[in-house]
Amino acid sequence: MMQLAQATPTPSTGVPTQPAAAPSINAPIQDPAIPLDSTPKQPSTLPLVNAPAQPSAVPLANSPLQLSTVPSDPNEIRVTGLGGGSAQWTIVILLTFLTLIPSVLICMTPFARLLIVFHFLRQALGLQTTPSNQTLIGLSVIMTFFLMQPIGVTIYQDSVVPLQAGKITAIDAITRAAIPMRQFMSHYVREKDVALFLEMAKEPRPADINDVSFRVLLPAYILSELKAGFQIGAVLFLPFLVVDMVVASITTSVGMMQLPPVVISTPLKLLLFLMVDGWHLLIGALMRSFN
Repeated sequence: MMQLAQATPTPSTGVPTQPAAAPSINAPIQDPAIPLDSTPKQPSTLPLVNAPAQPSAVPLANSPLQLSTVPSDPNEIRVTGLGGGSAQWTIVILLTFLTLIPSVLICMTPFARLLIVFHFLRQALGLQTTPSNQTLIGLSVIMTFFLMQPIGVTIYQDSVVPLQAGKITAIDAITRAAIPMRQFMSHYVREKDVALFLEMAKEPRPADINDVSFRVLLPAYILSELKAGFQIGAVLFLPFLVVDMVVASITTSVGMMQLPPVVISTPLKLLLFLMVDGWHLLIGALMRSFN
């Protein structure tokens, strides 16, 4: 420790001065620019670790929850029932309709007749895979859409629009949609086919074609379409059959027994089909057959 210096009188006053206290090494150094605060510091307001937490305003499990009808997420998808019905029955009806689309497309539209004719044309030309099955099916679907578009508009205006507005139920919408389809099929069904299925179903003979039930009308219509498709295909086959016979007789008479007639007849049939603009004639005849 440092020794304190003794007090010595000043030559001017003769009063002894107090020796300056030497700062202690362990004493804290106070910054002269910061004044000392003599007031006691307030304790910090940090929460205690062991203090009990305040209960939050979370509703109890037994209290009823208030569900908002407005979706909180703008990307949320909500399914509502058509015509004011339940969403569950709407989903069932839509899924059932999706599974029946192939059957409806084949049995209630001109799709079957068009596809049969296009397959006959490919066989008559002697082409096995050209055009492909996908191409022929796509062409048949497009032609079917062209023919059925007016009926689709009628069904949409008479059944779908009132159903979306909640004016009718789903059952009423199906009943209304069946009326234009019945008129279309009744126009192209043969009376002979209707009589056949009426006899098999043991139903009384109706006074008008509109009184025929769908149980009889659907198989009679598809049978009539099959016959019409085969009739058009057979007529389409005849000119190409003549070409095959002529080529076969010429190659046989010349003595070209090892040369298949198909090798010569196929290019000739293609040339004939392109010279007469066969696709234009065929599509035009098919469209006119449906008035």
